[in-house]
Amino acid sequence: MSRRRAPLAVLSTVIVTAATLTASTAAHAATTTFTPTADTYVDNGSTGTNYGTSGQLGVDNSPIKRTFLKFTVSGITGSVSNAKLRIHTDDVSGADSPNGGTFKAMSNVSWTETAVTWNNQPAIDGATVGSLGSVVRNAWYEVDVTSYVTGNGTYSIGITSSSTDGADYDSRESGSTAPQLVVTDGTIPPPGDPVWVGAGDIADSGSGDTATAALLDNIPGTVWTTGDNVYPDGTASQFSTYYEPTWGRHKARTRPSPGNHDYHTSGATGYYNYFGAQAGPSGRGYYSYDLGNWHIVSLNSNISMAAGSAQEQWLRQDLAASTKPCTAAYWHHPLFTSGANHAPSTATRPLFQALYDANADVVVFGHNHQYERFAPQNPTGGLDNSRGIRTFVAGMGGAGAYGFGTIKPNSEARNTGTQGVLKLTLHSNSFDWQFVPVAGKTYTDSGTTNCH
Repeated sequence: MSRRRAPLAVLSTVIVTAATLTASTAAHAATTTFTPTADTYVDNGSTGTNYGTSGQLGVDNSPIKRTFLKFTVSGITGSVSNAKLRIHTDDVSGADSPNGGTFKAMSNVSWTETAVTWNNQPAIDGATVGSLGSVVRNAWYEVDVTSYVTGNGTYSIGITSSSTDGADYDSRESGSTAPQLVVTDGTIPPPGDPVWVGAGDIADSGSGDTATAALLDNIPGTVWTTGDNVYPDGTASQFSTYYEPTWGRHKARTRPSPGNHDYHTSGATGYYNYFGAQAGPSGRGYYSYDLGNWHIVSLNSNISMAAGSAQEQWLRQDLAASTKPCTAAYWHHPLFTSGANHAPSTATRPLFQALYDANADVVVFGHNHQYERFAPQNPTGGLDNSRGIRTFVAGMGGAGAYGFGTIKPNSEARNTGTQGVLKLTLHSNSFDWQFVPVAGKTYTDSGTTNCH
């Protein structure tokens, strides 16, 4: 199936109910994504044909096409606070429709996708759980099915359409665009601990950023980026075509930092024009803000970082003025990394030194397209459990994966080939980290570190 992008105005996730997935911020909540155990459709124009291995699922009223989905939910330990069905329209001409279909619960959960035909199809006999209006090609859509999916078990959902211009969706044979059932269970803690989530090395002509943006759909809070927001050159057109349809839907809550690819356009004007005031003073690329008990600094590793430079002096003054007990910073080029593609950027050390001198707690990098977590270190890379800064390389936002070379001292966890986001929950005197993988991937990493 092709991976062409849909036009800017239409490639977006459409929420069809007023409910939002707030439970993903819970300290004890868990969000699990399930893919179908079976899916197929039937067609009254070919009453004896089985479409169980097709890469496409159709809904239509002429000829009549009906789609069937089956999910097995397991591992849920608490009450379900939210369940939503996510489906993706096919990237082919004719997949769009003025009517995306009506979604109903089904009592029959024993059907098999390789046996169902029009002649023996199971009944779509349950309550309506949702519907979609107009849908366009190559886009994700969501239907709230919390009323139906209440815990562990097997669930069947049937989709019909009253339109003679029906819609086509990707089936489970399609891979990353297969249907998803996203279930959140657990309890919601009192508000007050900000969530700070993001990644770097994000948007290009592929579909990785579509998958990571879908994670952000379920994680409230402030979004950060560690540079290389869009490939290959950071142009205004690339921001519009690649970044805007995916991570761009979270632009209003995003506090970015620039990468070297953003600077392929002279002065990174595409970056500064796209993000506006959210990127700090235009052309400078470094700024700070507060979240709860935390002072956050976004820095620019594409300009001078030398001791005595404008940026380094500003950083020291900014840190001295902060009254917050905890401090985090982020920029593109990593001082510490085991990545094979890009060596550690020693030019960033003066910034790290300033943060270390101010007793900062965490620094996040990008540049290498992978995930890596380091133990707390001093500016020269020595283990320092008393004053050291914990660092992460979070370059898994969507661009193609890079490999590892020689593993550097104090590297505690690492992964390549799993795209995702790094979620940090900022407590009053500590932070929790969690690597959240894209749908279909299993790598995770989590823990807690106290502020100094």
